[in-house]
Amino acid sequence: MIVERVLMSEKTDIKSLNQKELVSFMESMGEKAFRAKQIYQWIHQKHVDSFEEMTNISKKLIETLNEKAYLTSLKKEEVQISKLDGTRKYLFLLEDGNVIESVLMRYKHGNSVCISSQVGCRMGCKFCASTLNGRARDLSAGEILSQVITAQKDIGERIDNIVMMGIGEPLDNYKNVIRFLELVGAKGGLNIGYRHISLSTCGLVDKIDRLADEEFPITLSISLHASSDEERSEIMPINKKWHIDELLCACRRYFDKTGRRISFEYTLIHTKNDTPAHAKKLAKLLLKYFKGVPFHVNLIPVNEVAESGF
Repeated sequence: MIVERVLMSEKTDIKSLNQKELVSFMESMGEKAFRAKQIYQWIHQKHVDSFEEMTNISKKLIETLNEKAYLTSLKKEEVQISKLDGTRKYLFLLEDGNVIESVLMRYKHGNSVCISSQVGCRMGCKFCASTLNGRARDLSAGEILSQVITAQKDIGERIDNIVMMGIGEPLDNYKNVIRFLELVGAKGGLNIGYRHISLSTCGLVDKIDRLADEEFPITLSISLHASSDEERSEIMPINKKWHIDELLCACRRYFDKTGRRISFEYTLIHTKNDTPAHAKKLAKLLLKYFKGVPFHVNLIPVNEVAESGF
């Protein structure tokens, strides 16, 4: 599988190309620009898994595409379906043998999918199982997009909302995540509105400021989980680089620039951060930075992870 990954890296990841780049790629092979439009439609509207499925493309061009490019696809290794509400948890196998998880949730307001951005994670948050073995690699934009497409194909219904809260730290894979956002919101593709996309980060302050400048009107969710630097640094190593004040100032700048309400995630860990005193301290902290403007606090029961002891 490692050999296969090396061979694929020598080819063009065609699902990660935007429309302009795909035109340039096709022209570099001596093809007309309209071929790029055809191929883009097959990938982003008809969601094919191979070049052979593109019925209006010549056999010769398909052979050339197979030589010079590859089309990212995911294999459903396992699907767990909740009998309670129909939630689907996917274990996807990647072409190099790594695995990632995605979760599809059904709501009255539409279907939402929670997707991964990396294989593993290097942020080291003590309550999270995804970081136990560190980060193996980043996902490409095409691999991130494929999670949405595969879930949509699996249920035969449109995905309305996306939550970037699966395995990995999205802002630690900044370039590929930004390209994914471009692709998933493109009119010639899935065309999912940016106001229906949430991105969760543990607090990479420099990347939060960069994201604000990208002008994607997505919802920013912050994994906060504590109201003091001492408590947060104990469970989240990122806080030793960027303290709470730096993080919340960046969040306020994000709100002021985008007008998008910030959501703060707060995992309740017994005796660590879940007392009434912690609640009052959290309210006081957030009102210091966001008084008079909307913000949201999402309280989350901690999932048991044997290695964490929480």
